[in-house]
Amino acid sequence: MNVAFIPVRGGSKSIPLKNIREMAGKPLVYWAAKAASECRDIDTVYLATDSQEIAAIVRSFKMDKVRVIGRSADNASDFASTESAMMEFAEEHEFDNFVLIQATSPLLTAQDLAGGFSEFYKRDTDSVLSVVRQKRFQWKVDAEGFASPVNYDVFNRPRRQEFDGFLVENGAFYITSRRLFMKSRNRVSGNIRVYEMHESAYFEVDEQNDWLIIEEQLKNRIKKIDFDALDIKMFLTDCDGCLTDGGMYYSEEGDELKKFNTLDGMGFRLLKGKGILTGIITGEKRMLNRRRSEKLELDIFEEGICDKLELVKQLCRKHNITLQNVAYIGDDINDIDLIKAVGFGCSVCNGIEDVKRAARYVTHKKGGYGAVREVADIVISHMNEKAIK
Repeated sequence: MNVAFIPVRGGSKSIPLKNIREMAGKPLVYWAAKAASECRDIDTVYLATDSQEIAAIVRSFKMDKVRVIGRSADNASDFASTESAMMEFAEEHEFDNFVLIQATSPLLTAQDLAGGFSEFYKRDTDSVLSVVRQKRFQWKVDAEGFASPVNYDVFNRPRRQEFDGFLVENGAFYITSRRLFMKSRNRVSGNIRVYEMHESAYFEVDEQNDWLIIEEQLKNRIKKIDFDALDIKMFLTDCDGCLTDGGMYYSEEGDELKKFNTLDGMGFRLLKGKGILTGIITGEKRMLNRRRSEKLELDIFEEGICDKLELVKQLCRKHNITLQNVAYIGDDINDIDLIKAVGFGCSVCNGIEDVKRAARYVTHKKGGYGAVREVADIVISHMNEKAIK
């Protein structure tokens, strides 16, 4: 049994009552609870607080998986460690594995948590923590005040695209087993893996400046979508940059290669199971793209398309639907008109800025790393919710 543990204090010195202060239209703690409750790998979400006000607000979310529990005064003081709150929880509850989630990381998503559990399930893994990659040149200063580079050669300054950078712990989540935690009394121990979140998730809400930066990112990510008004019947995507990472790979023999993601393939299959038409629309003409479409048994494959919007209008007429019944994912300038016109126009997070501004939803995953599956899951989730209603 996997559970999530979200410790939330009533007191906060840097930003008073920050955990229930509105962030992009919702209390800050809402975003962590939402991500945890939507993750399929998590069975129950425990939110521990010493504040009756916070407890009441969290219960008002009416999230089925979320359970509000108490937190002792000793473990909610300014000097108490997070591990002390974790220990209090672990001693009072039975479970196999748990993920510590920080309410101060509202950019965390269910997809991130699922990715973390995927790492955790790998052989001989004891713990997982979330990180972001930073491409900055680090320096250090010696006792005499002289500076020297830490992670690059000043005479061979790498370009950004050639620089691996370094990984930074961003504090969003930590996964470990109850057994190992009770032994080590630490949030991570043993053989540790990392899950890399998008670089935008670098910030935690500690100071007012952090709040402003994160809230702006969150607002851009969650442009209001009235899913009750949407009725998606056709799901389309661009290929390169959405189903792939946009890279062009060549073998020694000169063969062109592309990397697709199996998560996206399953997303298409789940959509087809819901009776939704699926397809690829691309400006390229590549046999690799056609083969991928055929393998996935997609309903639509159109290549060499310059005017994607006009093509989709024709497809809508053919299938007796409207543009509002279409979801589309793109990443570049030739996708903008279509993204603006359809009911659910989306951009991958590594799309160009103009595309992201035009989109109603920007993925957390990069193209080629499960971005299409992310959108597919959203569409299916809201279809299921409407069916229940």
